[in-house]
Amino acid sequence: MTVRTMTAGLLLFLAAACTGSTPPRTQPSTAADAGKAVCAQPQGNPAPETPTTIDVVEQAYNCILAYYYSGATLDTRSLLTGAFAAFTQELNRNGRDLPEATAPALTGDRKADWAAFEAAYRRTTDQLPDDAGLRERLAAATLQAIVAGLGDDHVRWTHGVQRPPDSYDDDRYDLGLKASVGPQVAGSPGSALPPLFVTAVLGGPAKGAGLRPGDVIESVNGSAPFVDGLVTPAAVTALYPRYPQDGPVTLRLLRQGTGRRWTVTLKPGLYQPDPAVTQPVSSRLLRDGIAYVRLDGFAPDAADRVFTAISRLGTGRTLTGLVLDLRDNGGGSPDEADRLLGGFAHGKVTAYLCAADGACETLRTDDTVPLLGLPLMVLTGRGCASACEHFSSAVKDLHLGRLVGTRTAGAVSGPAQMYLLGNNTVLGLPSKHHLAPDREVVDRIGVAPDHYVPPTPGDAAAGRDPALALALTLLHP
Repeated sequence: MTVRTMTAGLLLFLAAACTGSTPPRTQPSTAADAGKAVCAQPQGNPAPETPTTIDVVEQAYNCILAYYYSGATLDTRSLLTGAFAAFTQELNRNGRDLPEATAPALTGDRKADWAAFEAAYRRTTDQLPDDAGLRERLAAATLQAIVAGLGDDHVRWTHGVQRPPDSYDDDRYDLGLKASVGPQVAGSPGSALPPLFVTAVLGGPAKGAGLRPGDVIESVNGSAPFVDGLVTPAAVTALYPRYPQDGPVTLRLLRQGTGRRWTVTLKPGLYQPDPAVTQPVSSRLLRDGIAYVRLDGFAPDAADRVFTAISRLGTGRTLTGLVLDLRDNGGGSPDEADRLLGGFAHGKVTAYLCAADGACETLRTDDTVPLLGLPLMVLTGRGCASACEHFSSAVKDLHLGRLVGTRTAGAVSGPAQMYLLGNNTVLGLPSKHHLAPDREVVDRIGVAPDHYVPPTPGDAAAGRDPALALALTLLHP
């Protein structure tokens, strides 16, 4: 029997399990006790989520200091100042600003600064009415600000996870489209170029409204997606709602081929996406015996699925090259990336994972994999993140092939371990940070392509793929 719905607790457990975490230590018995203890890794399916409190915020703070790769050297004054700012902003949003809400003086002593922060926080909340929802929002905003203050794409606090009622495992909930700027780029104003346009219609609301690839999005809820050439984060983020967000999103669109301008309002919804654009691995044979394989993530079986696809394409013929399309590959397991790299080289260092003290773990190709012996072109873009960047940087540094397209996302801080907090939410932290084979930092920078081919709305509308066309030309001039 197929499980059609999933509890929030199980989703949290699965998020932790995907990281390959080690077994946990014993958990504190109560949330209050947990607030005074360092966090531990999850075991089994967590109990239902309970409210976030200042004790849970303290636990997250201590967890970061204990397990984050630069926790030992962090200046926590910046984290606590940002957290108190978020706390006061949430007070203001709820019409509850108070004279007691004044930031404490911080000295750089971590324990003393936390004690001062907690005292100021409690002094303020003690003046509030007995409103559980307000207290939850204040604590959640405070904790989220501490996480955001690290500025690390692999530090996440997972809480409030929900799935739409009666959803299947392969259902999606969103607007049914992909755009030229993804949600991971919205916080990096200089990382994308205008215009913003639809790159794929997955189904659901966008399909029902007749949107097509290449349609230029001139405004989102009345806001321009670019101002003076820089991304407007709120506009881009609105294109990617998550359940239970259900507010309508109004788009002003231009279809360049006809000059038509119109406005459409899309309401996020649950739908079955088009399998042709969402399957994790797809492949086809191109001209001159060139194999094309698109991989959208480094799931636990990703490398073997790619090898199987290549083998099938080579049945009864001699392959002359491989185009590996990673433009929308959001990452996954670095072990799978190393296994796939093993098809192109043996005995090579693929990355380093380094602690704050400079000690580094060396990652290597999986040499149990037979070499493919095929010339390689890798299509990259801003949708290539995390383990995808681990793979792409290794291809470039080790000269295993050439990268064609645009720069990768720059979101490869390091593999995250999951830690269970006292309210049964999960904090993900990398204990080591990633360096590419030549020991360069890729995080926040990305991997530059060898051949820069940016996408355009005209190409998307016409179904053209200039990056793929160039890759074919490079393989067989």
